[in-house]
Amino acid sequence: MNAINGIPRGPNPWLIAFAVVVPTFMEVLDTTIANVALRYIAGGLSAAQVDSEWVITSYLAANAVILPMSGWLLTRLGRRNYFLLSIGGFTLSSLMCGVATSLDQLILFRVLQGLAGGGLQPCSQGILLDTFPKEKQGQAMTVFALAALVAPVVGPTLGGYITDNYSWRWIFFINIPVGGLAMLACYALVQDPAYLRAERIESRKSAARFDSIGLGLLVVVMVSWEVVLSKGQEWDWFGDPFYRVQVLAGLFVVCLIGLIARELRHPAPLVNLRPLADRNFAVGAVVVAVAFGILYGQTTALPGMLQTLFGYDATHSGLVLSPAGVFSVMLMPVVAFLLGRGVDARWLIMTGIGLMAVGNYWLSQMTLDIGPWDVVWPRVVLIVGLSLLFAPLNVAVYRNIPPHLRGAAVGLFSLLRNEGGSVGTSLAQTIQQRREQFHLLRLDEFLDTLNPALTEYLAGLRPQLTLLSGDQAAADALGYQIVDNLRQQQATSLAYFDVFWVFAVAAALLVPLVLLMRRSVAEKGAHLAAE
Repeated sequence: MNAINGIPRGPNPWLIAFAVVVPTFMEVLDTTIANVALRYIAGGLSAAQVDSEWVITSYLAANAVILPMSGWLLTRLGRRNYFLLSIGGFTLSSLMCGVATSLDQLILFRVLQGLAGGGLQPCSQGILLDTFPKEKQGQAMTVFALAALVAPVVGPTLGGYITDNYSWRWIFFINIPVGGLAMLACYALVQDPAYLRAERIESRKSAARFDSIGLGLLVVVMVSWEVVLSKGQEWDWFGDPFYRVQVLAGLFVVCLIGLIARELRHPAPLVNLRPLADRNFAVGAVVVAVAFGILYGQTTALPGMLQTLFGYDATHSGLVLSPAGVFSVMLMPVVAFLLGRGVDARWLIMTGIGLMAVGNYWLSQMTLDIGPWDVVWPRVVLIVGLSLLFAPLNVAVYRNIPPHLRGAAVGLFSLLRNEGGSVGTSLAQTIQQRREQFHLLRLDEFLDTLNPALTEYLAGLRPQLTLLSGDQAAADALGYQIVDNLRQQQATSLAYFDVFWVFAVAAALLVPLVLLMRRSVAEKGAHLAAE
């Protein structure tokens, strides 16, 4: 019987691909779908809106803890068992989130959801790599890109529509039928390859003790990291008078150093860092972290700008972001074709990064005199760039990773992709708020009674405002209020444009880094060569 990677030929690989990508799409969707619903959640559970942010933070922290140790878990449990357990746990915890009666309950269930969902991305990507032969792995990665790229794009739109028209609880309830069907399909189609079955047997014979110290260090590292990213701006970063950020940052640094030292010496490490020794993997990890930081940061900033400056509601601001997802799906077959025709993955990656820089620079040059389509097209350029680099990057980084390290590599890569998104979100919020204060102060330099332009503008307003108010003193006060509103609007818009400019520079700086990667091409449709 013919086999691929130790798996006997059975179901069509594309059926398996569809079955494993659906739950992954569901899990990635949950990283962004709840963002637009926080104020509705806070109102529905009688909680402060600032406290509702823990709904996001708790999920990301739990997800971050489980991702790097997913390689260890799938080796001990078996990848198929771990994948099915993750789907079942994610679906059940989604139900519990939907029926939560208090914010504390919701945060607890979001932690369970993040722990269960953390295994979905590494398992699905590993299954795709093992199911498809090497010459078709580029096509397989384009299928995975549907989950990794399209889900964050449609998340705010779907979340906004559901919360505006139904209830925030349905952003969790929609996972239940999808998760149930995905679990049945994966139970019927997915099997472990021979090398994983052998590794599982060997792991059971191993006398190495469970790395409990590594687990403790990992939990402290990832929880402190996520809390700092989520609450840093609110707590004034290192200016926090209660020293929360300082303490958490110190714990993060000390425990990270301890974790690295521990895992490199442990005979059965919980977090296997050895894939980072491969040049392609290390460079690719940096690229994917920055790329997804830009994606998530822009996905946070654009709706905020549209709602703050242009009066869009959650649904319509999400709709402005959605057309980019259509172009992303349309481009994926083209990327798969180019990879199959022997195009060096590095050139596709660099082209994609360049388009991401162009899209963000385009947004940074906007003014307040724009319509929705003026935002749609720069967003399309960015998402097209990300779609162009994602599948080639996934192909290139795993080329030289041996099968026994593949589970650890996929977990680390997924972690860095997710954490890049967390950093990008935090960075966008921090830049926007800090630069808004900067621009307010700069605009104040010109708003005084000695500025002839200001006095002329106020004099032009006075007659109309006097007619409206019937009092000249009240008219003057209204005039100053109009000027202050314009000042705030201009400062806010310039701050958002600064966010996009920083992301454009960050993308541009990635381009030369890609040249450090080894060349990755498909030769005669048979295999990929790394030189």
